Amino acid sequence: MSPVLLALDLAGTFVFALSGALVGVRNRLDVFGVLVLAGLTGLGGGMVRDVLIGAVPPATLADWRYLLVPLVAALVTFRFHPGLGRIERHINYFDALGLGLFCVTGATKALQHGLNPLAAALLGMLTGIGGGVLRDVMAGRTPLVLRQEVYAVAALAGAAVVVVAWSAGYQAPWISAAGAAVCITIRVLALRYSWEIPRALSSD
Repeated sequence: MSPVLLALDLAGTFVFALSGALVGVRNRLDVFGVLVLAGLTGLGGGMVRDVLIGAVPPATLADWRYLLVPLVAALVTFRFHPGLGRIERHINYFDALGLGLFCVTGATKALQHGLNPLAAALLGMLTGIGGGVLRDVMAGRTPLVLRQEVYAVAALAGAAVVVVAWSAGYQAPWISAAGAAVCITIRVLALRYSWEIPRALSSD
């Protein structure tokens, strides 16, 4: 893995772990529970990605830095978190940052392992949403990806930027930054203006 991709992957792991730890603190979990949520959120998507593309053992298990990052995020959050009211309104924004970073690293790594553009975009999306789904299930919440909110679509859009650029012959680091920015912008705007994905009307 290139230094840039590794840095993005670790950054995504940290901010996702932070969002998981914040959910744990908000739900009044003990320090072990906060650590578990941080680890699942930060490492879940990357592990799924690596297993699916055959990059085994997953980087999250083979590289000690992937285990250290969520540990630090959880302990820092547990020790220095602000009041519960202030925590709650920041969780989705930390999550948006992690979503943006992970969707581009997932797509890039998939392309490097020879997947076709469509599969790489889908895997980028899966990398982005995987940790958050595990976090929400463990915390007893309906996963964001199953709600009306614009979540998986944002991850797919960010991954698509990387895939399209790669197909056109562009592989510079700024491509990853652009893809992450697209994903984060869509997700933050969706939160800000309450954008929703259409759903079927009830027949009742």
